[in-house]
Formats: sequence, C-alpha cells, structure tokens
Amino acid sequence: MGESPDMLRGGLRRLVGVLHRLEESLVVLMLLAMIVLTCLQVGLRFFFSSGISWGDPLLRYLVLWTGLLGAGVATRQGRHINVDLVSHFVPPQGLRWLYGGIFFFSAVVCGILAYAAVVFVKNEAAFGGSPTTLGLTYWQLNLIFPAAFFLFLCRFLIAAVLALKGDDG
Repeated sequence: MGESPDMLRGGLRRLVGVLHRLEESLVVLMLLAMIVLTCLQVGLRFFFSSGISWGDPLLRYLVLWTGLLGAGVATRQGRHINVDLVSHFVPPQGLRWLYGGIFFFSAVVCGILAYAAVVFVKNEAAFGGSPTTLGLTYWQLNLIFPAAFFLFLCRFLIAAVLALKGDDG
C-alpha cells in the first residue's frame, strides 16, 4: 500500500524495457523467418520445381509486419526519417517547443492514419472474410496497420510531452 513513486517508476521502467526487448525480438524473429522461408522456397523451386503454396503470401505479410514493427523501433529510438530544415535557425531555448510541436503534429497524423486503418480492417472483415494464408483472413493479417499507427501515435505523444518538459527521456 505504501509504495513510493520511485518504486512505481522503477517497476514501470522495467516493464517498458521488457516490452522493448519483446518488440525487438519479434522483429528479429520475423526477419529470420523471412530469410529461412525465402531460402526454402528458392531451394524447393530450384531442386524440386515446387514450393510451399502459402510461402509467398506469408512472405509478403512478414515483410509488411517486420517493416511496420521495425519502424516502431526506429521511432522509439528517434531514428525515424525526418527532415530538419528549421532547427538550425531556432534558438536553443525554442527547440523544445519546435520539437514538441513537430512530435504532436506527427501524433495527430498517426491518429488519422490509425483511424483510417481501423476503417480499412473493418471493411476487410466485412467483405473479405474467407481464410487465406495459414487459415488467417486478410483482415487478420492487416491488423498490423491500426496497431502500428496507434503505437506510433503513442510514441510521438510521449516524445512531444518529453520535448515540452525539456526531458531527454
């Protein structure tokens, strides 16, 4: 009952650290699966003139999932694509407001994209519900879109708050 705020913060930091490692591990595992499946497909086609029927569609979705989750890792690490034309002309004390505004705008854009992705997945579920790759439907395979954009939204909001506080995070 009498846990200090520092203990709670420490527990939260550990939980976030575990989630970050899980996210990075998932990206690595999917990348490894793509490499193995691609080599297997090439080998089967070259030596046996056949292949795995669900291999190519699964590879397409693995590329999509790996790319979006990898973009989430890059966003978390601040290594996402950005164009920095203005910060060289802004005084150091104004940078936190500049970056806070940029991150907030990015969060709004990701929120709009997350909403559009939810509509897209709902439409896929309503009109394209037959099983495809490994018994999964298209809408299930496309759930990465709203999930990824919501993740980006959260990360940009956190970055905006930290920037406005003047905290490096």
